[in-house]
Amino acid sequence: MAKILVVDDQRNMRTTLSMMLSGAGHEVSEAEDGDVACERVASESFDLVLTDLKMGATDGMAVLRKTREVSSATEVIVMTAFGTIESAVEAMRIGAYDYIQKPFTEDALLMKVQKAVEKRRLVGEVHAMAAEFRERYHFENIIGRSGAVRDVLGRIMRIAPTDATVLITGESGTGKELVAKAVHANSARSDKPFITINCAAITETLLESELFGHVRGAFTGAVSARKGLFEEANGGTFFFDEIAETPPSLQAKLLRAIQEGEIRRLGENKSIHVDVRLIAATNQNLAESIKEKRFREDLYYRLNVARFVLPPLRERREDIPLLADHFLVKYGAKMRRRAKLGEGVLDFLLGYPYPGNIRELENLIEQGVALVVDGVVTLDDIIPLELRGTQQGSGRGGRSLAEVVDRAEREAIEAVLQDVDGNKERAAEVLGLSSTTLWRKMKRLEVVWP
Repeated sequence: MAKILVVDDQRNMRTTLSMMLSGAGHEVSEAEDGDVACERVASESFDLVLTDLKMGATDGMAVLRKTREVSSATEVIVMTAFGTIESAVEAMRIGAYDYIQKPFTEDALLMKVQKAVEKRRLVGEVHAMAAEFRERYHFENIIGRSGAVRDVLGRIMRIAPTDATVLITGESGTGKELVAKAVHANSARSDKPFITINCAAITETLLESELFGHVRGAFTGAVSARKGLFEEANGGTFFFDEIAETPPSLQAKLLRAIQEGEIRRLGENKSIHVDVRLIAATNQNLAESIKEKRFREDLYYRLNVARFVLPPLRERREDIPLLADHFLVKYGAKMRRRAKLGEGVLDFLLGYPYPGNIRELENLIEQGVALVVDGVVTLDDIIPLELRGTQQGSGRGGRSLAEVVDRAEREAIEAVLQDVDGNKERAAEVLGLSSTTLWRKMKRLEVVWP
């Protein structure tokens, strides 16, 4: 059922534990001290490490840290004697799945082992499914396991093979361009051009020429004829980013291009046929833009055939750990640095409001990797300066890092409890905590939930 490493410096205890676990169908290995255990976890793959806390120079805490360093997927249960509960609590704070106090019954041990192994299996399945999705459907950068992400992936698979026009809405930084690229990559046009234009980045006078091209002499400076981006995209996909920024005078020509599949270069009366799939994105409320006469209603309905609404990151917090890991690997490789999140960092990331959404999370991780010392990204490396609360010369002290982290933890727990309708077991799973740890945090942070 699982591959388990038992670590205890008492031979009788190791033998008893091995018999219990083997009798339950597990594959069991033994380590007689912390040094041997650290060597085993560095060279072999285990689903679970069951370790005593009190051993020699290399104790259970060292085994836990080594295990978390080499394999974040391996779960750890620590065994503690009476009077050392504080050490067990500290072990859970730095990454242990659970603890069990000696003496314990066989049933109590096997129940905790079963839960830890089940968590390990579920995490492995999620990672395997994500890898298969990315390989099969080119979803390399759409990271997450929330319901919102699963819905987006499902819609991409259904909509991409069609030629339907797509409209993607959502706040800045939510990944609208990634969805557009995934739709193109999974369409019959995937071997054709994918052309992008940011309508907010080009002046109104240049935008029409960029889109439709021009003939020689069409305007001052047009010394030669030029193809527009619509022609460049022929046979492929055209992605209009920030479509709401297009001026009303140009929207009628866009509507014609969509309806008739034809464009006209500036200064030319002849129509040119183009075969282009259109994907548009905006961070604005198009219904409001229509009311204010800034966006054509007929163009809106032409665009809004297949709709994606991307939620802000604060509404899909369960995806934050996966996104953080993804960006750690990305920027660790780019900067040739090994980096992992240190104490309190994930709690802060889970509670941060992310006005800049995924783009801001990526920026925080990139900043942390750039500043990392000894391979551990700390709160000092990652917390934005404006949140540190320091006000030089004001005579008032700002919030300490501990206060910032407590606030972040409190907000993260409250947000997840809200998302799961107060189901504490589900909340603990989303936050990557045991139920005991969540209860303890709620008590310390005075989080009251009915």
